[in-house]
Amino acid sequence: MGHQLICAENCEPIIRKYSDMLFQLTYAKTRNFEHAEDVVQETFIKLIKANKTFESEEHIKAWLIHVAINGCKSLWSSAWFSRTVEYKEEASMIIPMEEKSEVYYAILELPEKYRVVIHLYYYEDMSVREIAEILKMKEASVETRIHRARGLLRNKLKGDYDYV
Repeated sequence: MGHQLICAENCEPIIRKYSDMLFQLTYAKTRNFEHAEDVVQETFIKLIKANKTFESEEHIKAWLIHVAINGCKSLWSSAWFSRTVEYKEEASMIIPMEEKSEVYYAILELPEKYRVVIHLYYYEDMSVREIAEILKMKEASVETRIHRARGLLRNKLKGDYDYV
């Protein structure tokens, strides 16, 4: 791909390519359909406004994930969010995903810090190094979270899935 300047005129293919991935990630982080959509929309607005040159597809993806995760953090710290009452919705009602499985629902029940690393590792096929860079963590911490998440999933699924 080489260096590519992303601006309003050429961002449509990027939005089409990464919107589902970003939604799944932000939903894994927020567990709320509307909040996930809002964060994805804000992420793409920031992409358009950034008028940024990217070195590769991997650079674009990493930048989008980083901005989306920060968007989730900003959402939780906003004055509006802190004054609203959250309500829980059933995941089956709000996640537009074709392959809903017992494992996926078990992942949604994990604490947020584990959901995110599991999502990036298994659903986005990112390496521990890439996850550490995006989340600004040490690789050992990412590995620990993945290990602990697997243990929680194994206990939750009662050994039905040996590959977890």
